[in-house]
Amino acid sequence: MIKEITAQKMNTKQFIEEKVQEIRAAVGDGLAINALSGGVDSSTVTMLGHRALGKRLKTVFINNGIMREGEPVQVVGYFKKLGVKVEVVDARKEFFAALKGITDPEEKREAITQTFYKKVFGKIVKKSGAKCLLQGTILTDVDETVAGIKRQHNVFEQLGIDPQKAFGYRILEPLIQLRKDGVRKLGKALGLPAELFKRIPFPGPALSARVIGEATPERIEITRKANAIVERALKNSGAFQYMAILHEDRVTGMRNNKREFGLQIEVRCWESVDARIATPTRLSFTILEAIAAEITSKVPGVVSVTYNIASKPPSTMEVV
Repeated sequence: MIKEITAQKMNTKQFIEEKVQEIRAAVGDGLAINALSGGVDSSTVTMLGHRALGKRLKTVFINNGIMREGEPVQVVGYFKKLGVKVEVVDARKEFFAALKGITDPEEKREAITQTFYKKVFGKIVKKSGAKCLLQGTILTDVDETVAGIKRQHNVFEQLGIDPQKAFGYRILEPLIQLRKDGVRKLGKALGLPAELFKRIPFPGPALSARVIGEATPERIEITRKANAIVERALKNSGAFQYMAILHEDRVTGMRNNKREFGLQIEVRCWESVDARIATPTRLSFTILEAIAAEITSKVPGVVSVTYNIASKPPSTMEVV
C-alpha cells in the first residue's frame, strides 16, 4: 500500500532531497528519460529529474495530435526559459491510427497506453539507451485505476504489470505518494513558474478523453477549438479545472431559418482540492451565455452547448 504524503505535512526541501537521492541511486551512472506533456505532474517530475540528473535526463515532448491548442510550442518555450532542453517527437500518425474505429472509453485509453509505451516511447527509449523512465504518476491515478473507475494510462505495477517485462525499461514514480495539491506545492518549490504549477489538470489521454465516441482528427479538432474557448473564458474563474466535451449524437438545431443536425458541446467546470471529489462551479448565466455564443459561432457544426451540474461522484471530472 502506498503511504500518502499530504500537501499540509510535506516538507518540500526534505522531499526533494530524498527523491533526488532515490532517482540517482536507481539510475546510477546511466541515462533516464521522461515524456513532458506540460501538465502539472509531468512538469514537476521533469524539474525533479533534472535536479537529480542534469543532462543525464533526456526530456521529450510527444506530439500525439490530441493535445490542446498550441501546446507543443508553448511547453517547449516554458522549459527553454528554465534551461531544460526538450525534444519534440511527431507521433500524430501513430496515435490516430491506433484510435481509428474505437469508441469504447477503456479501449480508447488502452490504445493510447500501448501506442505510447510500446510503439512510440519504447522506440525512443531503446534508441537513447536509457534504462529508466521517469514518470509523474500521482496517488489519485492509482486510486481511480485500482478502484476500476477508469484506467489511467500511467498505472502498471498496481495492476500486476511489470513495465520491465512489458516494455523493456524500469519506471520511476517519485510523485506517487502525492495528490494534485501536493504536486503543485512541490512544483513551486522546484522553481516552476505559476503558469505551470498552477495550471489546470489535463488528462493523460489528452483530448481523446473529451470526445465521446471515435476520436478522429476532425472530432479532436472540434474539441480543441471548443476547449480553447472555454479555457480563455474561465482562466480567471479560480476553478480547479474546466473543459469542453464533444458528444457523439447529433442534435437538432437551426441556422439561417433552416433545420441543422449539428454537434453538441458540454462545458464542465469544477471546484476541487485534490480531484477525489468535486462540485460544479456556480458560474453566472452571463458567462455561460457568452461561452455558448462563441462556441456556436466559431466552432463549425456546433448547434448546442450544455453545462454539467452533477458532482463527482457520481460524475467524474473527465467524460471518458
